[in-house]
Amino acid sequence: MRLQLRAAVQALLADKTIAGQPDVAKLAAVVLLAKSRAPKGHKDDNVTSIWVAELGRWMGVGESTVHRRALAPLRASDGLHTEEVRNEQGYPTGLRCLLMPLWRARKHGGAGHPLALGKAELATLLRLCEALFGHGWSPEDREPTPPGLLAGRSGKGAATDRLGLLLMVLNTPGSGWLPLCGGSMRQAERKHGRGAVTLARLLGCSPAGARKVLDRLVETGVVAREHRSTTTRMRGRGRVRLLPVARAYGRALEVVQNPNDVFSARPSSAGGDLAPAGTAGALGTPGICEGEDAELAEDQERPDSAELHALHASVVTPVVPLQLSCGFSGEDRGTEGRRPERACAGEDQAVDGESAIAETGSPVAEGGPLRGEKPKESPVDERVGQRPAGASAGGRPKAGGWHRAQRQRKTVLPADHRLRVALAPVAWLWERLSGWQQDQVEAAAKTELARLEGLLALPGGAPRLLAARLADRLEETGGEALIGRPYGWLIRRGLVQRPSCSDLRCDDGTRMDTGTPCENCANVVHLRRARRARVAAEIRRAQPGLTDDEHLQALEDRLRELAVLDAEDFVWRREQAAAEQARRDAARAAAQEQAERERQAAAAEEAARQVLPCADCGRARAAGLCEGCGYRCRVTDLLTEAERVTVASLADPTNAEAAARAVEEVRETLGAITRAARQRYLNALEPGQHEADPEGVRTLLAYNELEVLKQVVPQIRTSALATLACGAEADAEANRAHATEHRRRGQHSPDGADASTAAERAAQAARDRTAEHLLASREKQPGKHQTTARPQTATSAPWAQRLAELAAQPLPGETAAALTL
Repeated sequence: MRLQLRAAVQALLADKTIAGQPDVAKLAAVVLLAKSRAPKGHKDDNVTSIWVAELGRWMGVGESTVHRRALAPLRASDGLHTEEVRNEQGYPTGLRCLLMPLWRARKHGGAGHPLALGKAELATLLRLCEALFGHGWSPEDREPTPPGLLAGRSGKGAATDRLGLLLMVLNTPGSGWLPLCGGSMRQAERKHGRGAVTLARLLGCSPAGARKVLDRLVETGVVAREHRSTTTRMRGRGRVRLLPVARAYGRALEVVQNPNDVFSARPSSAGGDLAPAGTAGALGTPGICEGEDAELAEDQERPDSAELHALHASVVTPVVPLQLSCGFSGEDRGTEGRRPERACAGEDQAVDGESAIAETGSPVAEGGPLRGEKPKESPVDERVGQRPAGASAGGRPKAGGWHRAQRQRKTVLPADHRLRVALAPVAWLWERLSGWQQDQVEAAAKTELARLEGLLALPGGAPRLLAARLADRLEETGGEALIGRPYGWLIRRGLVQRPSCSDLRCDDGTRMDTGTPCENCANVVHLRRARRARVAAEIRRAQPGLTDDEHLQALEDRLRELAVLDAEDFVWRREQAAAEQARRDAARAAAQEQAERERQAAAAEEAARQVLPCADCGRARAAGLCEGCGYRCRVTDLLTEAERVTVASLADPTNAEAAARAVEEVRETLGAITRAARQRYLNALEPGQHEADPEGVRTLLAYNELEVLKQVVPQIRTSALATLACGAEADAEANRAHATEHRRRGQHSPDGADASTAAERAAQAARDRTAEHLLASREKQPGKHQTTARPQTATSAPWAQRLAELAAQPLPGETAAALTL
């Protein structure tokens, strides 16, 4: 819930209409979000009703400040739409506010948007705001609501203090310690402290302004700033604790007596079941470090039943003057993570919580008094001067070797908002997972979300649906504290759908898309009950003398037999389905192999064709026909087409003499046109170009002739159509069409202009159709004009001459014998 509310507030403050506004306007937007209603399908769900004076009491400012620094900037940036409500007398009685980022999130963002909060989340956010800075209420018919922690803070900076406290609470785990930003700070930031820099990044202000806010919160008593103690009595690293959060989670608070004493906390090296599960922080805010140092591992949230490590005196007199960090047992192990002499095997683990076995021995055991040897140097000097290369500045060994390949786990949910919403109910289980397990759970959650999106009718509802499933599974288990193995529970139980029937949308008898009971499951239950009743009736008819116990036993036996038969039938059907699937796979593979063979054969045939010489000129590797010969072949085809069209356009195409004359004329005309084009191209050539590349010149000449004929032949066809359109057949058809159309149109106005125009159009269309038909039908008989183009007198040779020619030809057998000899 804390992570979800934090994501919602951050998304609201990061909106382009809210970002950059004064803190009063930002806090007003947060208050309006908290007081908004959950969507129920009504048109006024996104509208919040409030008074300006009440909004000012929430923020600790007056009405004029609300108008000037909150409502006006939000209206100007289109972040807020307001409507003043007046009574019958015209006096203002309220203000209706429409928060535009919330409206856009609910309309366009879907269920996965951070601002798409439900009724429970909005109620929790409002209760949190009331506890932090609510001004308190005393209704007559209900219990009074006490004022919040900052209810008495008003005036200048009150809105900033309230907003800063809210952001810090939302970013603070159950321990109460605020995760501070990591990394190096600029010189100007160091003088303000890491706590002020963290608050500055949360508020989006300067570190100096954040330090003032932090000082005011410390004076109010809701925030405590302390420094860790060191053995050198120097001031250690600073920490910021939210005291109300720590009290709410039942964390013990110690009163600090002097600046050197700090809150007692369990050291990071304490072992046992309460060892820190990870070292990452829980901030998750842009610009703030995601992972804190290992020393903040004890600040992770744990159940109230978990006990802290045993506390010891913070000031002791050690036998061997070693430098201790916190004074707890198990701390005297040196910087290399070694176990002390005579220590049990259970402590032989690295101090960073990893599973690898640490190196045995210690600086004391190697050369200390326990071995009968006098140390030559102080163990403290050895620890400082001879620190191993793999140890960090804080005394913890860094991961080396194969440990470097292991990603450290994160205590915050993934950055993907859909995953954050889906895994929000199991956030505590997520913190207990290792880095590899978190990756596996994240991948499984992404796969399940993608599958659920395909099942739902409306997009965007998969994260909420998966979160509801995890919440139901936790309720069945009894809570997170009863889960001993989080990874196995999440992978095998929490994220897995449990359909009770064959419907893919069924999960534990509930339809995932509608949330209603599954009708198919009810049908299955009805069928099973009907079957049980039918079997019981059959047993009573077959064996009427049975007692109730005997009848029940017989019924159970019969149902068990039917269940076995159903299982065998199911196995048989599954085998048949598997065999059918295998057959289909084999057929598909065979078809793919056949297609591959055909493709290879076609490729081989094409490769063989590419190496063939030209059939006309004999040019090598011309794929059967070179480029120039291909152009010449197309030229020949166009000449033949021109001759055929010319002969077809004659009034009597069967007249051999007329056809021959027409063919001769078209040949002379096209020859003259092509010769002229050839001569123009030869004249354009440079001197010596023809001798340098004669084959290329011939190819270009053929291409030029082809282009010329492509322009001339369509003109010949058009002329032929015009000639045929003026023929007797076309005239007869045109006259018939004209008369028919004129009779049809002239029934009402025989002498009208419209009828004459329509008849003329019909006659012309009939003439064109007739010409095209005649040309097409005459072109289907090729070769007539070639055979009759040059008529000659056919005279047969005398038989004596023909027999002499035939006798001179050798017989096939004689030719074969000659070749054999």
